[in-house]
Amino acid sequence: MATWIEVRARYDKMMKNGVVKKIVEPYLVDALSCTEAEARVTEELTPFISGDFRISSVVTTKISEIFWDETGDKFYKVKVNFITLDEKTATGNATYILVQASSFKDAYDNFVEGIKTMAAYEIEQICETKIMDVYKADLNKNG
Repeated sequence: MATWIEVRARYDKMMKNGVVKKIVEPYLVDALSCTEAEARVTEELTPFISGDFRISSVVTTKISEIFWDETGDKFYKVKVNFITLDEKTATGNATYILVQASSFKDAYDNFVEGIKTMAAYEIEQICETKIMDVYKADLNKNG
């Protein structure tokens, strides 16, 4: 199971109007540790950035899975409750799934397509994230 870590990078970005502005952008990384996630984002962004650059935060997330759609340019976080029945009560276990999509409707459709489960579930929330990119584990790297 992947461990998804959110890394926020702060750097100077040239805006469309020509003004240089300090921005903070979040990235998601499948990594074994926060240190590895920070190094991966630094490695990925360094070729594209000139000027001030630093990692402002690194935190593990509760995202358990990602449903990919290469045509999507945004990431939506879906909070879903899987309904488990016991003898006394029906309870929901909250799970977070990231869905790549182009729109809210596509995110919903991609979630329903990706979940394909016999387990009963209830979608509690779908919200667009500010995540700029997601870096999967680099399994080909020797180390």
